[in-house]
Amino acid sequence: TNIVVQCQNERSQYSNKMTAMKILQARLFEYYQQEKEKDLKEVRGKKKDIAWGSQIRSYVFHPYQMVKDHRTEMESGNLQAIMDGEINCFIEAYLKSKKKD
Repeated sequence: TNIVVQCQNERSQYSNKMTAMKILQARLFEYYQQEKEKDLKEVRGKKKDIAWGSQIRSYVFHPYQMVKDHRTEMESGNLQAIMDGEINCFIEAYLKSKKKD
């Protein structure tokens, strides 16, 4: 980690050593917290804004029935099946688009 601590505040070597160990422990804790946050950011990926127009899918119930995935441009007219949880077609289309990238 290349973290070095020196302490010469007290006259006693033992007191300086104990103070330095506390400072070292705090710096190591901070270092590992930053590493952990960095790893989590890499795993989570880039977050997108939650705003109008940034949705993943659109569901149209009336006047016609359709579900459109905006990431892959995949459309399905079987709205009831999608609402029942059969979204494998969208998952496969997304994975294929990611594989191309």
